[in-house]
Amino acid sequence: MLRPHYLDDSGQVCYVVVNPGGAYLGADLFVLDVEVGDSASLLLTTQSATKVYRTPGSFAEQRMAVRLGEGARLELMPDQLIAYREASYRQRTSVTLRPSSSLVMAEVVTPGWSPDGAAFRYEEVRLRNEIHVETGHATQLLALDNLLIRPPLGDVAGLGFMEGYSHLGSLVVVDPRADQALADELHHVTAGYDALTGLTLTRTVEGTTGLVLRSLSNSTGELNRLLGSCANLLRQRWHGQGPLDLRKH
Repeated sequence: MLRPHYLDDSGQVCYVVVNPGGAYLGADLFVLDVEVGDSASLLLTTQSATKVYRTPGSFAEQRMAVRLGEGARLELMPDQLIAYREASYRQRTSVTLRPSSSLVMAEVVTPGWSPDGAAFRYEEVRLRNEIHVETGHATQLLALDNLLIRPPLGDVAGLGFMEGYSHLGSLVVVDPRADQALADELHHVTAGYDALTGLTLTRTVEGTTGLVLRSLSNSTGELNRLLGSCANLLRQRWHGQGPLDLRKH
């Protein structure tokens, strides 16, 4: 982790995760544990893109456990995940939060370049997000987002495989203020980008709300801008903060 710093005068702390190895290789396992205390606010990002190189013999894996206290807020905004030729990667994120917590979690998956100039030749990327809500002595599942991306062999794409796009963006939001009006507004924001986007609202029996945004594009930059615009809307609307500036150089 780099030293904590602050992007504005709101009091929200920003931490940057640094991968000392530079990339993930076969059989690598990275474990992250994040806890945001009651009423605390954290912006967590990465120093650069997460790169997954060839993984002969075994996949590379990242496991992250996140716990949010009462009134806690987390913005998880990493740089893109780049999977290169013959790479196999699994990522599992488990989040436990309270009904008053606020979570914004972004992800962009990008195909790496290969020597023949072709992209989109990694073996597979598996992304699994589990979000649980603690209410009293009970815990409820709010969302289980299980995604498998397995590019087809050769030049023949499977039926409906990512609709012909090569890049994937996701945004997961859990907040008591998430509702249909917010989903409609976010959908309007995404209309200005060269991407195919859809939104789904989630809700527990007790009423904890959230939404999942999924976007397909052929550009990392386009997806980063799209998700950034959505996150900025939430920052301004809910917290009165200015836009994110996560420039790393």
